[in-house]
Amino acid sequence: MKIVFFGTPQFAVPTLEKLLNNSKFEVLAVVTQPDKRRERGNKLTPTPVKAIATAHNLPVWQPERVKKDTETLNLLKQSDADVFVVVAYGQILSSKILKMPKLGCINVHGSILPKYRGAAPIQWCLYNGEQETGIATMLMDAGMDTGAILQVATTPIGLLDNAQDVAERLAAIGGDLLVETLLKLETKEIQPIPQDNLAATYAPLIQKQDYALDWSKSAIQLHNQIRGFYPNCTATFRDKELKITASAPLETVSDRQLPPEFQELLHKLPNLSNVSNKPGVVVSIAKGIGAIVQTGEGLLVLREVQLAGKRPQSGWDFVNGSRLTVGEVFGMGS
Repeated sequence: MKIVFFGTPQFAVPTLEKLLNNSKFEVLAVVTQPDKRRERGNKLTPTPVKAIATAHNLPVWQPERVKKDTETLNLLKQSDADVFVVVAYGQILSSKILKMPKLGCINVHGSILPKYRGAAPIQWCLYNGEQETGIATMLMDAGMDTGAILQVATTPIGLLDNAQDVAERLAAIGGDLLVETLLKLETKEIQPIPQDNLAATYAPLIQKQDYALDWSKSAIQLHNQIRGFYPNCTATFRDKELKITASAPLETVSDRQLPPEFQELLHKLPNLSNVSNKPGVVVSIAKGIGAIVQTGEGLLVLREVQLAGKRPQSGWDFVNGSRLTVGEVFGMGS
């Protein structure tokens, strides 16, 4: 089966590698986003997908706008591909492109469609506290993730999983699911199932304001925000910005999912529950773990933080390094 692969970030790499390592597929070329300049040294850096493609001596096409790029459109048409595979490419394909391959264009999407259509399904899934997510393969149409579903694979979400953890797991699952989907599609063993548009939810691009932590929210809401938008959620501490990159909610409803050290803290909570009614206040310090902060409802343990210009550090190292004391206050992020 002759394939042109569209993809950009690390999330797409395992799927490309699965195709390259399977003798039943021939990857003709890769389409990926243009190289970007990174902060350090301002050097042009290839996308993760381009790096893999280059290592395998594949043609790489990097149009600024694939729908408008005449050269790329001609190359795609001349490729005579059986299928275009799209995994987190980052650009919308035109109807003209969708009609080119014999078997159509197949997208590998990081959610259980029709839930979480859009650009950031993994992040919003965690933000909303879902306990399960998955990968869907679908036949692409002109809409945003609205095409008929081919196959779905699911995976549970642990209470302390963050967006990176889930993305890595889904990326591996997605590669296997795509291979299975392509083989069954060729032999007509799959019947595409139209999506239920009434059940659809959306996962838009994350905006800067989505990263700001508001301590008046509940502990579980803040925890889901921190792990969903990992590693970018911000608070203020001593009038400086502080990223909070890992947390744990100390709530009875989470008891069964919490690791033992947090369950032990949870059982000590009756002595802490009325210490402060002001969100953001440090009510206790868990030895070896980090600060325990009052929220609008419940308490939140800060497991990992990152000061501006510094590397991430454990909550306990932060407590010691900053000489944090009970009664200090974390402010809202900006």
